[in-house]
Amino acid sequence: MRLKGKVAIVTGAGSGFGAGIAKRFVEEGAKVFVVDIDEKNGRKIAQELDSPFVQADVTRGADWARLIAAAANVNIVVNNAGWTHRRKAYVEVSEAEFDKVYAVNVKSIYLSAIHALPALRKQGGGCFVNIASTAGLRPRPGLTVYNSSKGAVILMSKSMAAEFGPDKVRVNCVNPVFSPETALSAEFAGGAVTEEARKAFLATIPLGRFSTPLDVANACLYLASDEAAMVSGSCIEVDGARCV
Repeated sequence: MRLKGKVAIVTGAGSGFGAGIAKRFVEEGAKVFVVDIDEKNGRKIAQELDSPFVQADVTRGADWARLIAAAANVNIVVNNAGWTHRRKAYVEVSEAEFDKVYAVNVKSIYLSAIHALPALRKQGGGCFVNIASTAGLRPRPGLTVYNSSKGAVILMSKSMAAEFGPDKVRVNCVNPVFSPETALSAEFAGGAVTEEARKAFLATIPLGRFSTPLDVANACLYLASDEAAMVSGSCIEVDGARCV
């Protein structure tokens, strides 16, 4: 039980990587607050895990305030919620799409710290695990705005780690590679994830397979556990050597 007695918030936990992270954390003894803007999927996962569910829009400060009030003794915050525009030329991305990408992927992490940091300080420390992407390190054409938002997550995580260290608050990030098991996979592919698209993505991953929710969850589990007590400001690529 590597997280026994810990209280964790996992955003975007209604499906994909977030659901995998929530499940793995519960298996290791954490009380997990399942958070999602999608009430149906979020409640489904929460019920499966016998965990509390909080419907929240991670781009809204008021929702973060309500979430932190519910999880008053929080020790771990996993910022997993994310969004992307469909794969297309940079000049075809609308201003509204740009704003939403940065609101969900970057502003949400800013808000998480604004509201969770005081709670973590009261606990004597804690940690953030931010889900970035290999896109922030080795970008693919057609996803420039998304790529840049994940680059921002990586740099923000490192800077947060340097600033929050004196409060005994660790900050790390995880960079998954493409996974057909996530809700955004069709957007990354620019349409349906056809067999041709799968082969094209797979050809860029030396290990020869896609990342899974369990792969990502295990990386998050390590970073959230006491085994990583001296690990802060780091990124773990869960990518089968895609970024080498």
